[in-house]
Amino acid sequence: MKNLNLLTAILILSALFSSCKKEPQECLLDEDILKNKVDLEIIRLEKDFFGAKLATDFSYLFEKHPYFAEKYLLISTYPSKEELAAELLATHQDTLMRELYDEVNIHYPEITDLEKELTNAFKYIKHYFPEFKVPKVYTFVSGFSSDLYIDEEMIVIGLDYFLPANHRFQAPDVPKYIAKRYEANYIVPMIVTAISSTYNKTDLKQNSLIAEMIYYGKAYHFTKAILPCTEDEFIIGYTSEEVAACFDNEVLIWSYFVENDLFFENNPFEIRKYTGEAPATVEISPDAPGRVGRWLGWNIVDDYQANENVELWELMGETDANKIFKQSGYKPRP
Repeated sequence: MKNLNLLTAILILSALFSSCKKEPQECLLDEDILKNKVDLEIIRLEKDFFGAKLATDFSYLFEKHPYFAEKYLLISTYPSKEELAAELLATHQDTLMRELYDEVNIHYPEITDLEKELTNAFKYIKHYFPEFKVPKVYTFVSGFSSDLYIDEEMIVIGLDYFLPANHRFQAPDVPKYIAKRYEANYIVPMIVTAISSTYNKTDLKQNSLIAEMIYYGKAYHFTKAILPCTEDEFIIGYTSEEVAACFDNEVLIWSYFVENDLFFENNPFEIRKYTGEAPATVEISPDAPGRVGRWLGWNIVDDYQANENVELWELMGETDANKIFKQSGYKPRP
């Protein structure tokens, strides 16, 4: 703390980090963008794999889905495909695995809404980035070994991770503050945020807190542009109350970063305090949500885009985080 005024502000911040939920405003997707043609079918691959009765059935599935077998199942790391088939057969006959599979089917009897939302997201990405190629998309039940696998060719959604928060099956070793994001409404925003890394050219070699803040800010800005009707909470992984509280305390958050000269901090341990996964940003307040530096970076990037009137592809292609910071004209809303 550099002065008493800041200490006073932090005490006030702790008291204020709660807020009433703000009512979402009506939002409509762009009909012209939705006219784009995108071919997407989400394949329920867990049904095929759990329906396999013999090792030869798995061998057939490996041949039918070779990229999935190579990248997701890592078939080349096994002495033979027969050994992998035998392992999967034993795993899928396990009582708990069968129960987990059954629960996924109960909670995801169909995925029409997920398929529609992801299709619309791909239409938006293709609108802004015409070179985007729609990947194959599968769902799977991994036994909590993988939540999402994403590359340019394939997306695999581990539906077992996205059971309700109060379900008896929960991913082991996942902290509660992270586990709360494993709900159905987070699936598409998580996928879009991951895809943003393909276009996010921020130079992290600048090795500063502001560079990392801008990187995440661009990722969230991208996700909001692709999913304009998705509430902020599902993009950043806060509760609606935490989002509202951050905006209510924006001046105090900004003051903390300014008065502690944090923006050009290059100590990775210090940077992690403000952008890394944590239940709270305790340096600011025990009640401040974790990753608040990412949230602030999102606001800075939003202001840069509005102030400079740059297209999404230009924003994502800008490598200089300091430029974005300086030209954003960002000021917290009083």
